[in-house]
Amino acid sequence: MLSALSISDIVLIDHLDFDLRNGLCILTGETGAGKSILLDALGIALGNRAGAAMVRKGAENGVVIAVFDPPANHPVWQLIKDQDLELQGELILRRQVSVDGRSRAFANDRAISMGLLKQLGECLVEVHGQRDDRGLLNPVSHCIILDNFGGLREIYKKC
Repeated sequence: MLSALSISDIVLIDHLDFDLRNGLCILTGETGAGKSILLDALGIALGNRAGAAMVRKGAENGVVIAVFDPPANHPVWQLIKDQDLELQGELILRRQVSVDGRSRAFANDRAISMGLLKQLGECLVEVHGQRDDRGLLNPVSHCIILDNFGGLREIYKKC
């Protein structure tokens, strides 16, 4: 679960801290209020592409920190173990993007590759847009959904 997000010098944001630990968090606002900038910033922390244009004008670099508190049995811990990283407790992903377009990634203040950051991000967060429900209307996906729900996907793959 994403428990906190901190953004510094990204696009129009000077500094912003979100504490998402208590209850349901909903992001809402009018067009142009900055919701997409927040999602783009989260994407930066999760390994999405980020160029110099993401750094706020006048700043030398932008930083996004995403704090996660995944349960002990979450697949992200196995991914971390496979990389010979010894991380426990909260998982803090930090990415720094400089005005020259270069970036550095960290997991609990240990330098990691951008590839690993992207893998961790894909393991931790699944983002859906407002039109994602359209796939439910596609009959091609119905068998897959039913097989997954019934626990038959592995049997189906063997056929």
